[in-house]
Amino acid sequence: MFIASATLDAAEVGGMYATHMRDEADGVIDSLEETFRIGRETDVPVVISHHKVIGAKNYGRSDETLAYIQKNMAKQPICLDCYPYTAGSTVLSYSRAETSSRVIVTWSKPLPQYAGQDLDKIAKQMGVSEQEAVAKLLPAGAIYFRMDEGDVQKILQFAPTMIGSDGLPHDASPHPRLWSTFPRVLGHYRRSLKLFSLETAVHKMTGLTAMNFGLTDRGVIKEGAFADLTLFDEATIDEVATYDNPIALAKGIHTVIVNGEVVWAQGQATSARPGRVLSRALS
Repeated sequence: MFIASATLDAAEVGGMYATHMRDEADGVIDSLEETFRIGRETDVPVVISHHKVIGAKNYGRSDETLAYIQKNMAKQPICLDCYPYTAGSTVLSYSRAETSSRVIVTWSKPLPQYAGQDLDKIAKQMGVSEQEAVAKLLPAGAIYFRMDEGDVQKILQFAPTMIGSDGLPHDASPHPRLWSTFPRVLGHYRRSLKLFSLETAVHKMTGLTAMNFGLTDRGVIKEGAFADLTLFDEATIDEVATYDNPIALAKGIHTVIVNGEVVWAQGQATSARPGRVLSRALS
């Protein structure tokens, strides 16, 4: 049987190259250069999802990576996002676990009862090594603590950085970023730590993202734009979800409006479902 296929040029259809880079640890600079080269050769904008430096011996290297990113932004379209935590989350593997200071299992298909528990405690309960415990839990997911808070703050403060949650909604015991990314930025990093102004924090979540992804009349408040609005109390908005209690409503959010319809009010979701798939505006 012969199967014919057709390919489309990414640049011709307004594509972007959004990447979870090959290496965010020792080889992070080489990985950034690989990412930028792919963007140049395909003639499309690059999105670094989600910028970080991992591993204790790489703590502090955000100064180096951000300088390198900024230098290359002058040569080609590059943008990046970051989630406001020192832990990431993906599938469970021992190679990741052994380089992490703490590992929390988020789901396990054969042993679902261990979701939400630390890997070292699970291994002790099983009476096996952590490597053997991982083998018994697979397929599974996990949260890995492998980043430095100082690096997270510097990346968040970097003017071109968008805020992204990278949330995983199907995990039994998800990373708290699923429920608390944006209120954490507005409460902890903006109000408490004063990393940036309220206007800058909001822009990193809205207008900057819409601009980078070519979403026309989104991310701004103006006559004729789509009415996507969140009404919140800047004095009280904050995270509630934690690693121990990851599913919890944020504080201080009063109303959410999508495409002009109220989808959240008085502490609960409405029945309205006005969301839609968005396409990039092609020049």
